Amino acid sequence: MLPHKAAAAAAASPKRMVAVCTSLGIYGPAFFPTQAGRGYVATEYLDLMKEHRNDFTVFSGLSHPDQSGADGHSSEMTWLTSARHPGLGGFRNTISLDQYVAEKIGVETRYPSLTLGTNNVSQSYTRSGVMIPAETRPSVVFAKLFTNGSQWEVQQQMRKLKDGRSIMDTVREEAKRFGSRVGSSDREKLDEYFTSVREMELRLAKQEEWVQKPKPVIDAKAPSDIAENADIIGRMQLLFELVPLALQTDSTRLITILVQGRGDVPPVPGVSIDHHNLSHHGQDPEKIRQLELVEKAEMNACNKLLGALKQKKEGDKCLLDNTMVLFGSNLATPTATTGATCPCCWPAVASNTVSTWRAMPRTTPRSATSMCRCSRRWASKATPSAPAAPPACPGLCETCCAGDSRLEDTRRKT
Repeated sequence: MLPHKAAAAAAASPKRMVAVCTSLGIYGPAFFPTQAGRGYVATEYLDLMKEHRNDFTVFSGLSHPDQSGADGHSSEMTWLTSARHPGLGGFRNTISLDQYVAEKIGVETRYPSLTLGTNNVSQSYTRSGVMIPAETRPSVVFAKLFTNGSQWEVQQQMRKLKDGRSIMDTVREEAKRFGSRVGSSDREKLDEYFTSVREMELRLAKQEEWVQKPKPVIDAKAPSDIAENADIIGRMQLLFELVPLALQTDSTRLITILVQGRGDVPPVPGVSIDHHNLSHHGQDPEKIRQLELVEKAEMNACNKLLGALKQKKEGDKCLLDNTMVLFGSNLATPTATTGATCPCCWPAVASNTVSTWRAMPRTTPRSATSMCRCSRRWASKATPSAPAAPPACPGLCETCCAGDSRLEDTRRKT
């Protein structure tokens, strides 16, 4: 490829974001390096990803403030939203980061975002705080991305979209008549409403265009779903295999995956205790040993995902060069020693769009995500100080989250 053509191809490559949350935390001592900087000594878990060491950055000490909720696991709802006190009376979630971005760029692809998970629960929430159910069946996702519907199915979809536009026309006219009777104090809210209506009309028009376009043709077989719900590793791997296909065909640019821990025994060799019980290990050596087997399988799956993204070429770069991959958890290590979990610490961020090749030290918990407007890409930010080893104490809520800073509001930063 000629240099100027390669540069043009690289410039035309869109930016993407993939966010993966493992809901039962990660065993910190096996994950976090004790040194900061590029020369850190890899831990057991990070050594499994050594071939990609120059492609990711490890952060520790990140959190959202005020994550005490209905129970420790309620923070699953707020990993990408940062809403406070999840699950308590009167709680209303806010828009998740992926859906906020989807509002800005979602019309450019057939699907504004893909919400996936090993269970029906997801980490994606609409602007009104409603959870978008996760698709758990890889075969269904594959068909959605790459199988063209029949002529009758296309016509039915077009009819539904036109019905939607007719409804929006009626809503707009009603709002106009109502607008003549409101005072100046309500005018601003009504203008926001009109903006939402116009944005919805634009999305419906774009969807009509996509319905009439053939779906991309790929050289890959449809996956077979795993019937065993306890096999979270196998289900996780199948969902990961769809990510490079969806991104490279530009079917979407935003994907979230929630790997939700379960109360049954995963079919991992050497594991005989249910995953949830293992996560509340209480420093029991046998539980920690089995927990590490499960989490090493998760890290191997993540390693394969990064490798698959690096194998896909875009001009003179690879797909990973244009993709931010965020991997972490809504929990620190949930230990049964105190009967409590820590619902606000993020174990790690793996992303090649952040400055790479280093480990960022644990500090006072800071904002975990913000959008970098000037560079037109997503980045994760933390405020580093002197290197510090990850804590091993059971009182993580009091230790890690003391003095927590206010989360940067991504909506104001963009």
